[in-house]
Amino acid sequence: MNKEVEVRYLGVKDYKETWDYQEALFKNTLDLKIKNRREETNIPTKNYFLFVEHPHVYTLGKSGDAENLLISEKELQEKNATFYKINRGGDITYHGPGQIVGYPILDLDNFFTDIHKYLRLLEEMVILTLAEYGLKAERSPGETGVWLDVGTPFARKICAMGVRASRWVTMHGFALNVNADLGYFDNIIPCGIKGKAVTSMNVELGRKEISLEEVEGKLLKHFKSLFEAELIENA
Repeated sequence: MNKEVEVRYLGVKDYKETWDYQEALFKNTLDLKIKNRREETNIPTKNYFLFVEHPHVYTLGKSGDAENLLISEKELQEKNATFYKINRGGDITYHGPGQIVGYPILDLDNFFTDIHKYLRLLEEMVILTLAEYGLKAERSPGETGVWLDVGTPFARKICAMGVRASRWVTMHGFALNVNADLGYFDNIIPCGIKGKAVTSMNVELGRKEISLEEVEGKLLKHFKSLFEAELIENA
C-alpha cells in the first residue's frame, strides 16, 4: 500500500485542459492496476492531489439535468463562461476565480475501499478547515457537500463535491468557495437543489479576500491526518 500523495499546484488552468490531465493520470493508474493483476506483479500505484483555479465554467454531471443551466449559449459567451457535460456524479455546478478546486486522484486500494467513506472524509477535511476560521459547517442529510445552517431556512452551500471512481481509482473532487463571485451561481440551479443558497468564506467572514494558499495548506493538513497520507509537494 502506497500512502504517498503527490500534491500538484496547477494555478489558473482551463477546465478542459485540467480534465484531460486528470484523465491521463487516472488512466495511468488504472492501466497499472490491470497490468499488476494480469502479470501478477505488485508495482505500487501513485496518488495525486491537484489544486487548481478555473476560469468561469459550468459543469454538468452524468446524472444531471441540462435544464438546471438557466442561461443560453449566447449569454454564456457574454459572461466569458464555458459549459461541459462531464463524467462525474452529481448535477450542475460552477467553478471560477476565487474558488479552490481540489482533484484527488487516489487509488483507494492504498487507503480503504469504501466510496461512501471517501466522500465523508473529503467533507470532514473541509468542515475541519472551515472550523479554523470560526465557521460551523456540517453535512446536509442526503446531499453531498458541505453546508452552513443546515435544517434552517438559511441553509447555504459552501463546498460542492462530485467524484468518479473505477476499480477504486478516484477523480474529480470538490470546489470550496473562498472568494468566489457568487453572482455566477444565479445562472444555475446549483447541484439541482432548488431554493437553497450558496455562500463563500469571504462573505461569511465579512472579509474582502482570504488567502487561497492559506486555505489550501489547512485542507492538506486535515487531508493528511484523515487519510493517514504522506504528502509530497510539487509546485
